[in-house]
Order: sequence, then structure tokens, then C-alpha cells
Amino acid sequence: MKKYIGDREFYKRVLLIAVPIMIQNGITNFVGLLDNIMVGQIGTDQMSGVAIVNQLIFVFSLSIFGGLSGPGIFGAQYYGKNQHEGIRNTFRFKIIIAAIVVATALIIFLCQGSTLIVQFLHEGGDTGDVQATLQYANIYLKIMLLGLLPFAINQCYASTLRETGETVVPMIGAVIAVFVNLFLNYVLIFGKFGAPQMGVSGAAWATVISRFVESGIIIIWTHMHTERNQFIIGAYRTLSVPVNLTENIIIKGMPLMINEILWASGVTMLNQCYSTRGLATVAAININSTINNIFNVAFIALGSSVSIIVGQLLGAGKMEEAKDSDRKLIAFSVAICVLIGAIMAASSSLFPRLYNTTDEVRVLATKFICITAICMPFCAFTHAAYFTLRSGGKTIITFVFDSIFVWTMFVSIAYVLSRYTQMNIVFMYAIVQSLEFIKCIIGYVLVKSGTWLQNIVQDGD
Repeated sequence: MKKYIGDREFYKRVLLIAVPIMIQNGITNFVGLLDNIMVGQIGTDQMSGVAIVNQLIFVFSLSIFGGLSGPGIFGAQYYGKNQHEGIRNTFRFKIIIAAIVVATALIIFLCQGSTLIVQFLHEGGDTGDVQATLQYANIYLKIMLLGLLPFAINQCYASTLRETGETVVPMIGAVIAVFVNLFLNYVLIFGKFGAPQMGVSGAAWATVISRFVESGIIIIWTHMHTERNQFIIGAYRTLSVPVNLTENIIIKGMPLMINEILWASGVTMLNQCYSTRGLATVAAININSTINNIFNVAFIALGSSVSIIVGQLLGAGKMEEAKDSDRKLIAFSVAICVLIGAIMAASSSLFPRLYNTTDEVRVLATKFICITAICMPFCAFTHAAYFTLRSGGKTIITFVFDSIFVWTMFVSIAYVLSRYTQMNIVFMYAIVQSLEFIKCIIGYVLVKSGTWLQNIVQDGD
């Protein structure tokens, strides 16, 4: 049992990394809940329209995350070896990838945005107006496109800062941004302090402005503290990246980017399958996802801790210490989420009451939240396993473990159940979510094998 429990110094180190990320994500998601409730106050159709667009933006966000994850693996290990030029080159690579992803997303959303939104609009139950939901979604999407670039650039800076051990500044930037977003939501959605009552448009503008604020804070701080952030010195003199590093990042990182895109599109496809049961399901899934985002901040942050701590140990060649730390991190994450899942299930009926929606939506949302809470410890394990494999550069394995599993198991079963049966949406959701247990077994085998224990930034790379 002792091999799963660390000493005080171990948990102190973990929490120094994880707590700022938890605080950042916790505040972000809590304000996201308040935003969601505010939009929900003006109507279920508005809430559903915003939820659908946010699902599409989610694919973009994960594409950015995936694109930056490849160079991020190298960045963390370069920092472990104290090689600032290596970190600088990974940062340049991130800027190039971010620009490509943003340009691609803008073309897709501008040309096919409405077509994508329509895929989530289905009649069913007594809740919602399909045409009204489509109209609100289109309005929200057009404004949200303005925030794609600042979001992407911010991620380039924030991820690099975290890889070099600086988690506080990204947290501060995010906290300030979410409160700006919250304040502007209140002002612009409801027309307070003399501002026009903009509804859905106000929610979009609040988000876009907050993204510019966050990116501005982090970029300015980074360039004003060059002694601490030596990677930024001369970072823009050229966007050229050494050929051997480019090849290594592409080989190791491209599967990660494809993985994140496929995983995010898989989750979006899952929600599209659920949406075939009507707009009440769209609204209920949105409430469940918003609440879940608050409760899962612990295992999300601990997953990032696995990536950073284990990545740095691997880069320093401390293989046994990396293996021991990883085992204790996974155990800690699962234990924490057993407790958090219990709290989430016990309070499942309270959250839907915060929304100005129908009883049909509230009942569905409560049941979805209970199912999600039960599955949380399993999600914690698979999330930590994913980052374990990724920290050692096993990107092909993570690709199969993550996105391929989502599409071959989650999406395929949800597709069959939604199209070829009349199964109740609650049972359908429970069956699909229970597949996480199978993923846990696969994750355990992969982590136990130790194939991820490798240094990918050997001298000369």
C-alpha cells in the first residue's frame, strides 16, 4: 500500500503545481456555470443555441491543445535539462501550429457553421423551438469567431510557462479574465448600467473581450520578465525551427494533434447522437457538462501534474523516480475523485433548479449528473494514464488509447442506440458512459508495462 502513497514533500510538490491549475480551472468553470445560468435565464432556446456553438468551439479548443501538446512534451523535458534554446524552438513551433489551426477553423465555421449547427437540432419532447435555436446559435457563432486568435496565442504562452514551472501567472490571467467575462455577461446580457440588453450577442461579446484581456496579461508579463522566461528572448527573430527537432515533434506530436481533434469531434458526435432525442436532451446535457466541468477540476489538474512532473523526471533521466511518482499521482487522483463524485451525486438535484427551464430538462439533467458522478473515478484513472503515456512520448499509443477508443466504442455504440433503437436517453447515456471501465483496464495494462519510460530529448536533439 505504501507504494501508492507519497510523503509530505511529494504531495507538497504535486499541490504546488496542481493547486494553481485547480484554482484557475475551478474559477473558470464556476464563472462558466454562472454564464450558463445567465444565458439560461433568457430562455431554453438561447441556452441550447449557445451550448451547440460551444460544442463546436470545443473541437477548435482541443485542436489547439493537441497541436501544442507535441512541442509541449519536448518543452517540459528541455526545461528538465535546462536547455532554453530548446524551449524557445518549441515555442516557435507552437505559434506556427496555432496560426494554421485558427485559419482552418475560421474557414470551416464561416463556410459550414450553420450546417454543423443543424445537425444538433431535432424535434422531440415538449421543450424548444428548432428555428429559434438555430437563429440564436448563428448569432453567437459569428461573434465568437473573433476570439479564436487571442485564445490560440494565449495557449502558446500559457502552456510554455507551465512547462517551465510557472503556473501562477497563467492562473492569475485566467482568473482576471473570467471575472471580466462574468461582469460583462451581467452588463451585456441583461442591459445593466446603461448598456443595451443584448442577450445571446452580449454573452458572445463578453467572452471575446475576456479572451483579449487574458492573452494581453500573459503576453505582457512574459515579455517583461525575460530573466525568468529566457525562452522568449529572441523568440520572434525567426520562426525557423531546427529540422531535426521539427521532425521529432511531428513524429511524436502529430498523433497527439490528430488525437485531440478526433477525441473532441468524437465527444461532439456523442452529443449529436444524444441530441436525436430532442432539444430537452441538448439543454440537459449542457447543464450536466457545465456542472461536471466544476467537479472534474481535480483530476484535470492532476493530469497536468503528471505531464509536468513525470516529463521533467524523464528528461532528467530519473526513470525509477518517474515511475514511482506516476503511480502515486494516479492513486491520489482516483482517491480524490471518489470523494468528489460522491459529493456531486448527492447534490445532483440542486443544480438544475438554478436554470430557468422546463421540468423535463431538470429531471433529465439530474439523472445525467448522477451517472457522470459515478463514472468520475474511472475518468480520473484514464485521464492520468493518458498523460503518463504522453509524458514519455508514446503518442501513437495515446492516439489508440484515447481517440480511437472514443470512436470505436463510445461513438459507435451511441450511434447504433440513437439511430436503430427507441431506447430512453437516460439508459443510452448510462450505457455509453459505463464503457469508461473498459478503458480503465486498457490504461492499467499500458501504464503497468512501463513502455513510456523514455527520455526523448537526449543530448544532441
